[in-house]
Amino acid sequence: MDRQEAIDFLMDHYENPRNHAPLANPDVSLSGGNPGCADVITMQARFGADGKVEEVAWEGEGCTISRAAASYVTELVQGLTPEEIEAMSFEDLINDLGRELVMTRPTCATLALGTLKRGVHEYHMHNKANQEG
Repeated sequence: MDRQEAIDFLMDHYENPRNHAPLANPDVSLSGGNPGCADVITMQARFGADGKVEEVAWEGEGCTISRAAASYVTELVQGLTPEEIEAMSFEDLINDLGRELVMTRPTCATLALGTLKRGVHEYHMHNKANQEG
């Protein structure tokens, strides 16, 4: 993706955010922040009976990069298992978003994914403990 394509991609997600709404009865709901940019993003997910993401959403405020990344992450994780989300690469996300543009703000670019990964990890560990106990 060239620079202009990356700008267009980010602006599309920023101006037309996907899954930007509160999620009813989420299995995962965790907020994360980036004090350097005043970004605050809450990532929410609900898993289906098959153990895969059934619905995912985000709320919050922040810069163009953090909001566009949150929107994009919700598209990426649809239908994934907790293990697949936990295994997602920050490097791949940065490449997908347009490395040349977002490397000036890597914390903004990875805020949503990092927050979702932490929330999913907690959910996964809690469910595993319940199954074993």
